[in-house]
Amino acid sequence: MNEVLKQKLNKLPVDPGVYFHKNAVGEIIYVGKAAVLKNRVRQYFQKSRKDAKTEALVKEIADTDWIVVDTEMDALFLESEMIKRYMPKWNILLRDDKTVSYVRINMQDEVPYISFTRNPVDDRATYIGPFYGKSAVEKAVRILRRIFPYYDKPYTGKKTLNTDLGLTPGIEIGKTTAKDYKRNLRKLIRYLEGDREKLLKELEKTMYAEAAKGNYELAAEARNQLFGLKELKKKIVFSDKEFLDISSDQALKQLQELLGLAEPPRRIEGYDISHQSGENTVGSMVVFINGAAARNEYRKFKVRTSKNDDLKSMTEVISRRLKHREWDYPDLIILDGGVTQVNAILPLVSPLGIPVIGRDKSGNHTRNAKVKLVIPSNYALEARPAGPSPWAADVPSRAAALRNSFEHSCMELPNNSHIAKLVARIDEEAHRFAITYHSLLKRKNMLK
Repeated sequence: MNEVLKQKLNKLPVDPGVYFHKNAVGEIIYVGKAAVLKNRVRQYFQKSRKDAKTEALVKEIADTDWIVVDTEMDALFLESEMIKRYMPKWNILLRDDKTVSYVRINMQDEVPYISFTRNPVDDRATYIGPFYGKSAVEKAVRILRRIFPYYDKPYTGKKTLNTDLGLTPGIEIGKTTAKDYKRNLRKLIRYLEGDREKLLKELEKTMYAEAAKGNYELAAEARNQLFGLKELKKKIVFSDKEFLDISSDQALKQLQELLGLAEPPRRIEGYDISHQSGENTVGSMVVFINGAAARNEYRKFKVRTSKNDDLKSMTEVISRRLKHREWDYPDLIILDGGVTQVNAILPLVSPLGIPVIGRDKSGNHTRNAKVKLVIPSNYALEARPAGPSPWAADVPSRAAALRNSFEHSCMELPNNSHIAKLVARIDEEAHRFAITYHSLLKRKNMLK
């Protein structure tokens, strides 16, 4: 153990969080979560007997960093996001696939129930995950069961011990209806998917609104859910809260240097288009804040104009997004596309001071596709106005003057670089979100 690492171990907090083990060249080789960071991280360096794989991991550790969060549950969600982003080699080498778990809820059932699985399938059910550590996610969902009661087995209509304990919604004893149960289950899904801050605000609004209308039972239900979540001190991890110093995030710092930005890009938006021979054309917008997915900020677009032209579809999606003044403008946009796509979008975003780059996969959408960036090289971004950036009236005319006036540089990054891992993660998430929406529209149209 080197001296720098020894000093860091002495500074470990007693809070819950996520830790990052790094090798001598600064590469993240393992990501883990902890209820108490000080205890968990120091265990790696104690002389107690470890298995051969863990011993090999410890020999590679040259540095350790960590992120403090509010609760064990927050650590669970953040660990999952960071493993998906960095794909550290030792998480793969040490992991028993049986520990990877998804939460499964089929809202198509008349009375849905919650279960856990290692293998999600295309059965129209909702799968949330993956989470790393089956027992941890089961514990988290059990905690939430006291706030959002649910069934953990197929509904039979029979009263059980869980009914008496208040852990089921109580359809079997007439306490609620299947419709109201589904309404509450959707809140639980939103919470697990990260839409927590917005959910708390809506619960508070519902509590006051139902009380004003004299619907005291509904008001009490919203109050209990609101207070229950606040009591657990659950806060959305991927929110505006500055829960980490992004200047120390290597990917964001390197993006800042590569693009000549004044600050590391705090809010990054990724875009993709999905269709099948021009049918059910959709666009996706995913948002990463401080380098982590902010799922409550995701947006989807049903393309209105061009159905079989990805270039025109992308232009429409970006144009419509920019008209939403209530959404924070991004510090960086990443497109699924090459020079042509970047050239089409630059006139829209350049006058607003928003940088844009493209990831050119040249038709290769596999996970191992090379990370080739298309970067505009000869345009100067204007200073962004203070406050919400307006959709300036002169942007269309400015855009016409700017069109096709850009030069670009192309850069192929090693797949194990910090920037490549972040860009690939954002691109993969944008592709997944677009495909999911496209498939949903396709199924709906087939049923018409």
